[in-house]
Formats: sequence, structure tokens, C-alpha cells
Amino acid sequence: MITLRQLRFLVTLSDTLNFSRAAERCLVTQPTLSAGIKELEDRLGAQLFERTRQSVMMTALGEDVARRARSVLVEAAAIETLAKAHRNPGEGELRFGSIPTVGPYLIPAALPLVRTRFPKLKLFLREELTESLIEGLGQGRLDLILIALPFETGSFEVAPLFEDGYMLATPANAPAPALGEDVLETSSRLMLLEKGHCLQHHALKALPNRHLEQDESFSATSLTTLISMVSEGLGITLLPELAIDAGIVPEGTIKLTPLPRACPRRIALAWRPGSARKTVFLQLGEALKAARRNQIRAASLRS
Repeated sequence: MITLRQLRFLVTLSDTLNFSRAAERCLVTQPTLSAGIKELEDRLGAQLFERTRQSVMMTALGEDVARRARSVLVEAAAIETLAKAHRNPGEGELRFGSIPTVGPYLIPAALPLVRTRFPKLKLFLREELTESLIEGLGQGRLDLILIALPFETGSFEVAPLFEDGYMLATPANAPAPALGEDVLETSSRLMLLEKGHCLQHHALKALPNRHLEQDESFSATSLTTLISMVSEGLGITLLPELAIDAGIVPEGTIKLTPLPRACPRRIALAWRPGSARKTVFLQLGEALKAARRNQIRAASLRS
């Protein structure tokens, strides 16, 4: 009979294509992992990997079996989680992933509320791009993700939290008549995050009645880098209000202009359907919304 242990060996080896690294990840010796793979191949009566002294490659059948094995392992883990969550849904580990343009500006503000509500819940936080988060959620590597919509979420359950608008960021010495939506359409120096960040795509679609083009000679890996470039007079950008309210912009470094007609991105939580922790996820969502409301109030007092 095929065992979960053998499937775990298979999936890990398919990820690493290296017996030594796969054994290390599985916390077993290399001979133990090799024997487990051989037992699985014997059971199936087919070769899953092609081995040479220099490399390890998967056969076409091996790739197909590994893909199905991932689903089996996810379901097996879900069974364990279901049992644990039935006993104590607000306790234990929770692997929480977030995109880097939301998590750092929202989760820290919500943590005191989360800890008060769930004192025995251990959050393990990850920052990744949206596609990686979606993949991690589907593979069972993550339990809950914080993303920005619109984005294709497949069959996952989604709980919208709030809308996040934009402000135009220009150099501090930019002349007042040049500010506003017109400068976005005419500027050849609209600097955004690199492709792969959903904010890059969302920003270009923020003003549907205007044709926005990114300056292809530059792309940033973080909002902090964008702010630094704008402060040096090298271009303009769009910044999400969430990050601004969280204090990402040092006072006096750049000029911020509201864009009330910009289409906001929608911040949301997503999880696998049927999760036993749905109630916990929804309560975490309420904590995130409360933290956002507190940020908005604090920002209005500062202004």
C-alpha cells in the first residue's frame, strides 16, 4: 500500500531534484529517502525519476504522480487540521501569508487585537507575491492569505475587508498647477513596482478613463524605494492610502495629492473552502478591519 511518507518523499524530491536536500527537508537520512522512493516505484511498477551521478530528473509519469500526491498530502493535512480545529479552533499554529504592499502596514496594527482575542494562536507570517500566495494556499503550505483584488482566486473562499485608494506622490518642490490626474497621463516618469506585484497592475488600472504607462526604464521592489526615487525628483508614482496612513512617507520628503476618482484596490482574506477554521478567519478579518479604521482615524487627526 502507498503510504503518506512515500508521497512526502516523492513531493519533496520533485521540489529539490536532489536526494541529499530532499532527505534533509524530510528529516531522514539519504538512504532512507532513496529506499522510500524505490519502494514507491516498485509498488507502482514504473519509474518516477531518472538518476545519473550528476542529476535527478522526473519522468513524465513522475510529474503527474507528484502533482496528485500534493493533493493527497493537502487533504491529509486538512484532516488533521479539521480534528485539531474541532477541539480548539483558536489555538495552535496558523500560517498566514500576505502581499508586501499590505501586510507590513496592516498586520502589526492588528496584532494586539488578535492576541487579545486568540492568546493561544501562534501566527507564522510570510510575505510573498500574490501568485506565490495563491499557490501556497492551494498546496497547503499556507492556511490563510491577505491579498488585493481584483485577482483570480479560483475556488477559494474570499472575505472582502476594505477598499484601499491611492494618492499621487510627486517631488516636494513640484509646482501646484502640475499636480492632479493630468500629470499622470502626460508624465513619462510614472514609476511603479516591478511586474509580479499586483499593485503594479492595479495602479495602471486605477484611472480607467486615462491611459497610464509605466516608465519601463525603472521598476522598484518596494514602496520605500519608490518614495526615495520620487523624493529625489526622478519621477512620480501612486501610493496606496493604507501605506501612507501607516506612516511610510517621512514628513516633508514628497508631496501627496488625493485622487478621489481613482478605482481602489480591494483588500481581502482568502482560504481553502471547507476549512474548519473559517470562524477564526472571519474574526481575524474583523480585527484587520478594526485596525484599518483606527489607522484612518489617527491619520485624520494628524492632518
